[in-house]
Amino acid sequence: MATHIVPLRTYILVWVALMILLALTVALDSLDLGWGNTVVAMTIAVVKALLVACFFMHLYYGEKLTRVFAAAGIFWLFIMITLALCDFTTR
Repeated sequence: MATHIVPLRTYILVWVALMILLALTVALDSLDLGWGNTVVAMTIAVVKALLVACFFMHLYYGEKLTRVFAAAGIFWLFIMITLALCDFTTR
């Protein structure tokens, strides 16, 4: 198995992108978009999570089996959220 060496520039660019997204999240707090605030905030959160998973957890350069297990974890999360919402809506 050959290891992939990620250049320092990539980590710095990802960090800058995360800081920009953080600033957008903070700026979003002062806007009143109604239900759009939730949609925009969740979109920013998903993008930040993808950046962290892809580059800091090395999923972008990792093996396919690692990606399968990451996808399985997300799938399991959706199952648990669905079951919790089903329980919540029936009470």
